[in-house]
Amino acid sequence: MSKIAVIDYDAGNTMSVMNALKYLGYEVELSNDPAVLYKADHVVFPGVGAYADCMNKVREYNLIAPIKEMIAKGTPFIGICLGMQMLFDFSTENVGETDKEHIEGLGILPGSITGFKENPLFPCKGTDPQVLKVPHMGWNSLNKLNKDSKLFKGIDDGSFVYFVHSYYLNAVNRQDVATTTEYGITFDSAIEHENIFGCQFHPEKSGDVGMEILKNFCSL
Repeated sequence: MSKIAVIDYDAGNTMSVMNALKYLGYEVELSNDPAVLYKADHVVFPGVGAYADCMNKVREYNLIAPIKEMIAKGTPFIGICLGMQMLFDFSTENVGETDKEHIEGLGILPGSITGFKENPLFPCKGTDPQVLKVPHMGWNSLNKLNKDSKLFKGIDDGSFVYFVHSYYLNAVNRQDVATTTEYGITFDSAIEHENIFGCQFHPEKSGDVGMEILKNFCSL
């Protein structure tokens, strides 16, 4: 049975991720110690909160180099929600609170993070009852793009999963996009690149579908 490490950098939602993995029968450890992380068979990078704050915590705990080293050596690595977003180049979240044009991410994969309300095509104004609310919160469906996806093996196209987010991914390499989702616009909801995986949704809160996705990841 695989040993799973969940990266601890004071981000929210770590316990629900750990409980889901334990429910599936895996040995799970929450840690920010590189020695512990390096020994894991699989690594989970969760995240809930503000992009800038979480990136600052990752730097404070000196986790940037260990994350990149684990990925480089081929350890299966998955980012969940904000954890996925931080794998990319930058985000426009929190920009108004600083003098920077964007907040730098880990830059492991090329792409940017943008707010729904920043997209001029997103229906977020007016009195139309069909106007969509931000954050995007609740159940929504997945459009599978990668028929050979390891993460979504056995998951039907159109399956519903649980989202809570106001910002979304624009991946540069379209071949890395495993699923998209419709919410006023079409956004990238999951990625898969070699041993790097990411879900904008929360598999640990997505019922049987989410559990199957986590099981697929931990079986790699």
